[in-house]
Amino acid sequence: MKRQNAISSTPQFARRVALAALVAAVCAPSLVSAQSAAAWPQKPVTLVVGYAAGGATDVIARLVATKLGEQLGQPVVVDNRPGANSNLGAQIVAKAAPDGYTLYVYTIANTINASLYAKLGYDPVKDFEPIGLIAKIPNILVVNNNVPVKSVADYIGFAKESKDGITFASSGSGSSIHLSGEMFKMQTKLNMLHIPYKGSAPAVTDLLGGQVQSMFDNAPSALPHVKAGKLRPIAITSAQRSPLLPDVPTVAESGFPGFDVQSWFSLAAPAGTPQPIIAQLNAALNKALATPDVRQRLQDMAATPEPGTPEQLRSFAQAEIQRWREVVKQSGAKAE
Repeated sequence: MKRQNAISSTPQFARRVALAALVAAVCAPSLVSAQSAAAWPQKPVTLVVGYAAGGATDVIARLVATKLGEQLGQPVVVDNRPGANSNLGAQIVAKAAPDGYTLYVYTIANTINASLYAKLGYDPVKDFEPIGLIAKIPNILVVNNNVPVKSVADYIGFAKESKDGITFASSGSGSSIHLSGEMFKMQTKLNMLHIPYKGSAPAVTDLLGGQVQSMFDNAPSALPHVKAGKLRPIAITSAQRSPLLPDVPTVAESGFPGFDVQSWFSLAAPAGTPQPIIAQLNAALNKALATPDVRQRLQDMAATPEPGTPEQLRSFAQAEIQRWREVVKQSGAKAE
């Protein structure tokens, strides 16, 4: 017994005890995190949408939320937090606990906002953990029926011949609809006057009425008017033609190779969310995108499912931030 006590009191033994305690302290949080991730989810998950109900982002979010809930065994509840072109919703999620119970529909707007706003209130790269892309939706260059153009070549010729150039409407300064037009303007060097509106609906109303001549509108918004013969489609902004408008050429094949502009939607979580939860969410999302009813609903919106990995989304988002920074700079777009 005396020898045992002597050994226990040696400096070497004390160091070992201290080392063991340090290792236990360092490992404890990761063990707790792993255990929490293994048991996740144990309650409903909130999916924050940075726009009001009814728009494309909201419709896609609700479609995905239903299927995610089925995969995860817990409801996924959509929470609309509109404001500042989705920045309000992004700030809420960026500051939320990284436990997998608060997610965000991260879109093209967040990558545009990175250079459009002087102060975001969040970092679009560092504050989020990518989960995966959901879908992409092209824009359609449409004109009022009174504008005598039927092709991109006609559009360019009309703008050059008119002393006032040509007007194009958008849902707001800095929107993907606006910057689609600005990118086209940069490549064509045309005299194109941007007319911003507060939303796509009033912009389309004035386009139908002839107050503006053209618009690079989101496909779901433009399609009903195209199908009804009230707007004339000139070109689609995606790299491939849309199966819903097979006879409408792309901007790329109309003389501008590489032109590919689409609105896109993805899922993200607060930075620091455990990777096992991210992996589980990514698997559930990709399974949801593979179901026939989800694919059909997206196709009805002219959207293309984009299953993939978190790493692919991270690289894509970073590339989009760089891409739109140049367009914002050259166009002089300002946050409204």
